Amino acid sequence: MTKLSVNLNKIALVRNARTLGIPSVIKAAKICINAGAYGITVHPRPDERHIRYSDVYELKPVVSGVEFNIEGNPLEGRYMEIMPDIRPTQATLVPDVIGAVTSDHGWDLNKENIENLDPIIKKLKELGIRISIFVDPVIETVEKAKEIGADRIELYTEPYARAFAEIASSPAKGGTPRNDISTAVARYAAAAEKAAQIGLGVNAGHDLNLDNLRFFCENVKPIMEVSIGHALIADALDMGLAEAVREYCKILESIK
Repeated sequence: MTKLSVNLNKIALVRNARTLGIPSVIKAAKICINAGAYGITVHPRPDERHIRYSDVYELKPVVSGVEFNIEGNPLEGRYMEIMPDIRPTQATLVPDVIGAVTSDHGWDLNKENIENLDPIIKKLKELGIRISIFVDPVIETVEKAKEIGADRIELYTEPYARAFAEIASSPAKGGTPRNDISTAVARYAAAAEKAAQIGLGVNAGHDLNLDNLRFFCENVKPIMEVSIGHALIADALDMGLAEAVREYCKILESIK
């Protein structure tokens, strides 16, 4: 079954708007875990505009019983500095540039990036941390991720989410989608299949939500884990954080 890891960045973003410490990232993590989340994801950026490096340290004892996934660009900020202290279950390496609003592409595993990532991957493996590489659904990139020592890939799903929303909101005459939504997942399905063939685990994340999650996971297999933050926190404004987590888990648990 595909597992849910809840990204807490948006909780931290709201907290950082004031100096009162609310909402609490620690309390949110506990609520998510108690509601059934398999893991907690954070993505500290160098400017600490949402998750702060101090949050990562404070979360360590809280998430000891679940998977802890720390995303980030290992070439920027303090990402690699904190890894020996935290030793999360998983490090998801993302090619964010400083100042990026959000992650908006996977790694281009060209010669330069491979040379930069090679010692980082070796260090993380020495620390016993599982390594996931954030990638676009490109077969060649999937193969290179395996070659450089990744344990998993995380498929960048915003293009799928945008295509799903566009198709779903543009019904043809008679109320049926103008295009077959399966075309939106074809590249992802091929990438996941290739990854499985060469021994890579597959995660997915970015703009997955209650509307598009089921179709994605039913048609892209195997997906071991989805990391969801923005949409889930938005849903929590309507239904509460615990109930939002349960709704996402319910979808994942019902997929054959």
